[in-house]
Amino acid sequence: MKQQESIAQDGPSSVQEKLLSSIKVSLNDAEALLREAATATGERAVELREQAMTTLRHSREALYDAQDELLAQGKRAARVTDEYVHDNPWQAAGVAGLAGLLIGLLLSRR
Repeated sequence: MKQQESIAQDGPSSVQEKLLSSIKVSLNDAEALLREAATATGERAVELREQAMTTLRHSREALYDAQDELLAQGKRAARVTDEYVHDNPWQAAGVAGLAGLLIGLLLSRR
């Protein structure tokens, strides 16, 4: 759980890096457990498969937690942008107009 808490406190790129690292480790662990379970028999094989499934379940939960955090960060960015546009409407209109002009120029060159 501490890893999930630290992911929630970091920025988007740090979240992605930690998530990818965590997923890679979890998938490698699950793969090793399943390989070992393939050669094992009886209760040991069942135990190894259960451990692999638990590892995969934790990976899925980490993905969902990261998805929730990234969505929350996106909503915060949208809210901040909305507040900026409301506080500075003329600047926002100027930037939007300039962006539209540049896109129009780029598209007309084709």
